[in-house]
Amino acid sequence: MTKSSVPGGRRGRPRHPIGEGGSALKGLVGAAVVVVGGLVLPVVVLVGIALMDSDAKAAGATAAGGGGGGLRNVPAAFRSWIVAADAACGEPELTPALLASQLWHESRFETSRARATSRVGAQGPAQFMPGTWSTWGRDADGNGRASPWDVGDAVTAQGRMMCSLLGQAKSSGYGGDPRALALAGYNAGWGRVEQFGGVPPRSFAGGETYDYVRAILAGTARFQGPGPLRIAGSGAGADALRRAGAWRGTPYSWGGGSPAGPSTGFCDGVNGYAGGACSARSTVGFDCSSLVQYAYWPSRRLPRVAAAQYEATSDRPVSRAVLRPGDLLFWSRGGAGGIYHVALYAGEGAVLHAPRTGREIDVEPLTSAMPQGDYFAATRP
Repeated sequence: MTKSSVPGGRRGRPRHPIGEGGSALKGLVGAAVVVVGGLVLPVVVLVGIALMDSDAKAAGATAAGGGGGGLRNVPAAFRSWIVAADAACGEPELTPALLASQLWHESRFETSRARATSRVGAQGPAQFMPGTWSTWGRDADGNGRASPWDVGDAVTAQGRMMCSLLGQAKSSGYGGDPRALALAGYNAGWGRVEQFGGVPPRSFAGGETYDYVRAILAGTARFQGPGPLRIAGSGAGADALRRAGAWRGTPYSWGGGSPAGPSTGFCDGVNGYAGGACSARSTVGFDCSSLVQYAYWPSRRLPRVAAAQYEATSDRPVSRAVLRPGDLLFWSRGGAGGIYHVALYAGEGAVLHAPRTGREIDVEPLTSAMPQGDYFAATRP
């Protein structure tokens, strides 16, 4: 997309208007959704081993790549930055889902220079023009450079700019949804909002700003996931449950996930398929046991698969009557060797788990999370 004409500027009917002092963002030419290519099993295993051998890397990924923050349908690389950008803003109208919808509209979460460079020079997943980037860009990810191509830097700048615009919108006296006003300012420049006393009408710039605002607000529901799990108390179990609960709404991916966070999985001839195709190879997420492993890492280095996790913790069995948050629950189709599923006890008769292909990490009643007759045991790591 291109910029709109401004006094003394471009002529014609460009599709993405940029006003004086505006964000100078633009859409993409031929943008495509990022699809992570499938990894063959040996590569997945090697990556997992490398991650498990580095406490620093795993802990760093947890801090910087942590929770889902009530999001769904958002690439793992963007989740924690979106949540952090929202948390840094004191305006309640800004939400992770709104930021995610805006990023989708701008770039489809693209990060490659080939796909995320506009015809007018806007760059990166948040589509900043160089002049606007100089105002809002910061080295948020601490890699020594402030770059619109770095996800953390771009999303942090997007959040900071939207937060400022929301403040302007609420103090402006203009009627309407302050989110709409802020989005219009982000797209066309706050000068255009002042010019029209609100969101520019459909007659302005071929309806680009008008449609931009409507599309992002309408798309917010697509990215709104369940809220973070609230856990009272402290200790290893409660802390593990908090870590895992931050990823509610993340897809199940057979063989996916590691101590560093979600990843694509693989198919084994039986598992990981949806509609006859191997969905795990293109789905970034966790399976049941990788979620549990992630939850306790690195303070408790649990094995990767459910049966091995039971073996590693079976010397600390727990009765269902005295379960605590973070305890592990196992389901089996034939003794310890037949264990096929593991979940974290979430309190009040519920579990947090990654159920199966086609589902997402969520909280469900213990009595219906898996077949009751398959319930095998509970342990405390």
